[in-house]
Amino acid sequence: MFSQTAEYALRVVAYLATLKGEPATTKQIAAATRVPEGYLAKVIGSLSRAGVLTARRGLHGGSALARPAEEITIYDVMQAVSPLPRIRTCPLGIKSHGTALCPVHRRLDNALAMVEQAFRDSTIAALVADESGSLPLCDPDQPVVTKVNVKRKKVVGAGV
Repeated sequence: MFSQTAEYALRVVAYLATLKGEPATTKQIAAATRVPEGYLAKVIGSLSRAGVLTARRGLHGGSALARPAEEITIYDVMQAVSPLPRIRTCPLGIKSHGTALCPVHRRLDNALAMVEQAFRDSTIAALVADESGSLPLCDPDQPVVTKVNVKRKKVVGAGV
């Protein structure tokens, strides 16, 4: 339902919340969250531009939460990397519907609004304070991924 980027961003923010303001390097974050290092830079950049993280390069650099975990919501993280879609006009382009959504699209948008509100109501602090016994969105038994493999398909015999 949500993009891989959104899940990666939530992992990163949840992990940094456990560090209580201390910065972490890209290597540390990648190892703890199982986010590929190459992709992690993109995620950190988006979160930094949105004001969720601060990122500094250099000897004493690293990434940290830009504000307390109690003030950052799942919604903030999602909006930074993969904004939740809302239905404002008829997705089918039916002119007579315009902004007055049909019953189906109105209900779909209402469901999206409920998800959005649940995300607005859920802080990162609440996620990491959950006493389920596991770190949110991380599986310590999975191997660390160090790079993303992208395979390109070659089309053979295409044509008329």
